[in-house]
Amino acid sequence: MLLRLVAMAALLFAPYQAPAPAKPAAQAETPLPDARDIINKHVKAIGGAAAVMAHKSMHATGTLSVPASGLSGPVEIFGATAPDRVVVKATVAGIGDILEGFDGSHAWSMSPMTGPMLKVGKELSQAKLDADFYSELRDPKKYPVVKTLEKVDFKGRPCYKVQLTRIDGANDFDLYDAETGLRAGGITTRESPMGTVTVTSTVGGYTKFDNMLVSTTMSQNILGVEQTITITTVEFDNVDASKFEPPAAIKALIK
Repeated sequence: MLLRLVAMAALLFAPYQAPAPAKPAAQAETPLPDARDIINKHVKAIGGAAAVMAHKSMHATGTLSVPASGLSGPVEIFGATAPDRVVVKATVAGIGDILEGFDGSHAWSMSPMTGPMLKVGKELSQAKLDADFYSELRDPKKYPVVKTLEKVDFKGRPCYKVQLTRIDGANDFDLYDAETGLRAGGITTRESPMGTVTVTSTVGGYTKFDNMLVSTTMSQNILGVEQTITITTVEFDNVDASKFEPPAAIKALIK
C-alpha cells in the first residue's frame, strides 16, 4: 500500500482585517517507489536480468548451523531450470543426512527423524514455486500482484517492504535495502508437516560469482529456532541431471 500523508493548512481570519496569508501546506511524505521498480533495482544490482537468465544450473556449497543447539555441518545446494528443480543436502554430526528436493514433478524430504516423505497438495505447489531457478526476477506470472507496503527498519537498515501475492492467492514479503537496492530478507508462510509455518529470513554477504552477485549468508527463524547457511562456493552450468533424481526410498513412495 502506498502511504501518503497530506496536511492541510488552516486559513485564519482576524476581524475587520485582511485575511492572514495562508500557511504553506505541509509537504507530502516522499512517495514510496513502485514495487516492480524496487525488484528491478535489486536485479540490476546483482548483475541484471540477462546475467540471471544466462545460467541454466547452479551448485553451491557451504555450512549449515543451528547456534542454539551447537549443530553444524556441510550443505550442498543444486538448482536447475527447464524444468525448475532443486536439491538441498545437509549433513549434521550426530544426526546424519537431511535432504529436500523437487525434481520437476515430485517434492520430497528425508531425514533420520522423519524418514522419506512425499509432499502433496499445498506443500507440493509451494515447493514448485520455491524451486523457481530465476526467482530473483519475481516473475509476474508467479507473483501477479506486487505492492510496496512501507519503509521500515530491518536489521538496522532502512528497507522497503514489498508484498508479493502468489498465484495461489497467499502473500510473501520481501525486504529490500533502500540504499543499495539489494534484497535484505523476507517473510514467507508455508505449509509443513507441523502446520502453517512463518519463516523470517535475513540475507547478505553478497559476493560475485561469475557474472552475478550472490547472497552468501542467510539466517532463518523457524518456530523460534535460528538456523544459518553460509555459502563458500558457487558454480554455474555444471550440474548433471542425475543430481535431481530422488533417492530410492522416495522413488518407492511415488505411485
